[in-house]
Amino acid sequence: MVKDQRKAYLFALLAVLCWSTVAAAFKLSLAHLNSAALVFYSALTATLFLGVVSIGSGAVKNLREWNTKDVVRSAVLGSLNPFLYYVILFAAYDLLPAQEAQPLNFTWPVVLVVLSAILFRQPIRASAYLALAVSFTGVVVIATHGNPLSFRLTDPLGVALALASTIVWALYWLYSSRDERDPVNRLLVNFCFGLFYVALYCGLTGQFEIPNPKGLFGSVYIGLVEMGLAFIFWLKALRYSHSTAEVGNLIYLTPFASLVVIAVIVGEEIIGATWVGLALIVSGILLQQRLSPVAVAVVSRTDDLTDR
Repeated sequence: MVKDQRKAYLFALLAVLCWSTVAAAFKLSLAHLNSAALVFYSALTATLFLGVVSIGSGAVKNLREWNTKDVVRSAVLGSLNPFLYYVILFAAYDLLPAQEAQPLNFTWPVVLVVLSAILFRQPIRASAYLALAVSFTGVVVIATHGNPLSFRLTDPLGVALALASTIVWALYWLYSSRDERDPVNRLLVNFCFGLFYVALYCGLTGQFEIPNPKGLFGSVYIGLVEMGLAFIFWLKALRYSHSTAEVGNLIYLTPFASLVVIAVIVGEEIIGATWVGLALIVSGILLQQRLSPVAVAVVSRTDDLTDR
């Protein structure tokens, strides 16, 4: 593909626009559908969308080259994304205001650095711990509504679930970052397995639910925009861009734009502690990029950044 930086910025901003609306969509949809059922219908929509893209682009032919190891790998990755990640994330949004769940979920790059050090013995410079501390301070500020010294979380379970979702996403990124298979096919097959796991989970927990029109609309929107279109837009941005770095930092517009959408669409009054906490989280991530080679990799390999 011929490099075209203007097109790269256009597609990157379209991806950011998609990501900026989904936190509001999560919260509004959960008013009409339980969290597990929302994952199921959203994942179903995304699977159908990715299937159409794969067939339309001709990439589906490459599936013939997959071996048993490739299929098993997708079966494992599908258990992380979309299954565990969205089941946990939507449960967090069900308990927390969107303005809290969204910034907490955005701490996944910090978790990525920690897990890389633990699982793959990636070095972390001593100075990088300062960056981790900055982001962690932001988490505490948001989780305590600006009263960190009180040590009282607004909703302990909701906060725990939002942070747990970052662990699942970081694990998914780590184990898929070196996957050289066609990215659309890879995500499609991951979602096929994930959809099966979600259906099984809904059946075992009795959470299957026929959506009302608003719940169905929300599910389709999330499946198309969050799980589908944003991925395609971001993939095109990377392919058109001269370098990942030129579009990578646009990701950090997402959480701030998202808060504006949450305020306008959901009607939440964004408190000062949320802005301060988010600023600390993003500052810590950007600082971490400068101080740790692992964090730099967060934006140097972005085929899988489909939910930011």
